[in-house]
Amino acid sequence: MAVVFAKTNMLTDKPLHYCPGCTHGIIHRLVAESLQELGIGETAIGVAPVGCAVFAYDYFNCDMMEAAHGRAPAVATGIKRVHPDKAVFTYQGDGDLASIGAAEILHAATRGEKITTIFVNNAIYGMTGGQMAPTTLPGQVTTTSPYGRDVNHCGYPVKVSEMLSTLDGPAYIERVSVHNVPAVKKAKAAIKKAFQLQMEGKGFTLVEVLSTCPTNWGMTPQEAMAWVESNMIPHYPLGVYKDVTGGKA
Repeated sequence: MAVVFAKTNMLTDKPLHYCPGCTHGIIHRLVAESLQELGIGETAIGVAPVGCAVFAYDYFNCDMMEAAHGRAPAVATGIKRVHPDKAVFTYQGDGDLASIGAAEILHAATRGEKITTIFVNNAIYGMTGGQMAPTTLPGQVTTTSPYGRDVNHCGYPVKVSEMLSTLDGPAYIERVSVHNVPAVKKAKAAIKKAFQLQMEGKGFTLVEVLSTCPTNWGMTPQEAMAWVESNMIPHYPLGVYKDVTGGKA
């Protein structure tokens, strides 16, 4: 019988700890497959800070470093400068990257550090109980905005891809989603391209992935996927925000 699909060897066999319906598992697989297909998996080095993916070192079958909350780009910068021939990536959530780590990601991007950031945006603080995050949508209910995010009081959500694309250092920035099969395929292409451009020395690359958090959103997995399409994508439009090659993912 022909093998149609096989698990990448860049993922370990340890069961994922993520909640049912969470798309971290999908994103992990896309990162792992991209590393393997590009032939850079065995020497890749990942950095995971605090967040739902804090245990990413248990799942990726490559060298992993743990960073303090928000500091993954700083740690990855040091690793890449010591090992310029290695594929170095950070795997960060929106609470980590866009809040406590906002300065780190901005300055890594503007310096054009030759690292790749996988930015998982589920519009909420997942690990710590569903508080309002920098990316929480206007009117979105969280544990710290029980009446919905009031932009007059809390300000507007941070649009990371749009913000970083204004800088000179980034080589490639794209926002994707994993809410259905066509979206997953586009996300895979974007992640693979981000790693490829890093290895070509083009500069800083980032892929923002719109993700789900059914537990803290108070939804079923199916409802969460639909919510991404009907609420998150209109506010965070998908697409390429910067590409120094002039192409599409």
